[in-house]
Amino acid sequence: MRALAPGKIILSGEHAVVYGKPALVLAVDRYAEATISSNAESRVHFELIDFDENSSLTLQALRELKGRLLRNYQMFLNGELGIRDVLKKPFHLFEFLFITLIDGLQLKLDRGLDILLHSDIPVGSGMGSSAATLVSVLKGLAAFFKLNFQADDFFAYGLEAEKLQHGKPSGVDPYISVHGGFVRFQNKQAQKLVMPRVPFTIVNTGSPQATTGECVSFVSEHFATSPIWDDFEAVTNKMQYALLAGDVLDVQRCVRENHKLLTTIGVVPHTVQNFIRDIEKAGGAAKIAGAGSVRGERGGMVTVYADAIPTDIVNRYGYELLRVKGEPNGARVV
Repeated sequence: MRALAPGKIILSGEHAVVYGKPALVLAVDRYAEATISSNAESRVHFELIDFDENSSLTLQALRELKGRLLRNYQMFLNGELGIRDVLKKPFHLFEFLFITLIDGLQLKLDRGLDILLHSDIPVGSGMGSSAATLVSVLKGLAAFFKLNFQADDFFAYGLEAEKLQHGKPSGVDPYISVHGGFVRFQNKQAQKLVMPRVPFTIVNTGSPQATTGECVSFVSEHFATSPIWDDFEAVTNKMQYALLAGDVLDVQRCVRENHKLLTTIGVVPHTVQNFIRDIEKAGGAAKIAGAGSVRGERGGMVTVYADAIPTDIVNRYGYELLRVKGEPNGARVV
């Protein structure tokens, strides 16, 4: 059984979406893939192909792992543990998801399973790689066990697991991976929008040193009660109208304003700020398209809106251009 789930780009509303403000989110044609098959053993084997990591555990060992992870998460909520320390290894996230699903639905497992995971979504760069992988596993397991799952079920299980990695996630990543398309997302509810026509380019500035969870925690500590989130909402509203109208100049104005707000909350590394400044000097506009980073000089993905792809500027900084387009469809079995 093989399932695919798309990644995403946030066009406006990063961080603000955690505080109940809207975000504009586009699914893109980069995918996480889960392949599920049975084996003759009584163990569940996970293999993360891109990390060259694997694990093999019994159901009892998975239940014990789940208990430890939930205790770690509670310690995080109590302020006793950093979010980065809740999960010790990347595949713990998917093992937690698996046993939560099996026990939550009281599924019978009379044989072992092999679960192979692969993704061409850059990891830790704001494109929803973890959530897409979670959703691909859920989609594959639902098909394997012939579950009558609805979209809300995939979203709920994906969000429950994502908490272990991101702390207090908005839910936008699993939602867009389940549904695909282009949406306005707010308070775990989404309004479907027409796919945007304004062209943009994705630039990878490198994997951030800080995780999404760490960035969210940093922003919460310093800006949780700030009125700046109203400014984010106003920009997102203007951006939505500009995108749907296909008004390139207005979109660029919104992007520049959004970038200033993201810089204010401290999630745009200095080198990335310099890159964006050079894009603006050349007549374009750009902003980070994920959590950014509160440490180091790499900020993950940046969306660039310009008349021509600024290859010379990208090369000068040693960054990477990514060719992506919107994906109207969500997770699916293939």
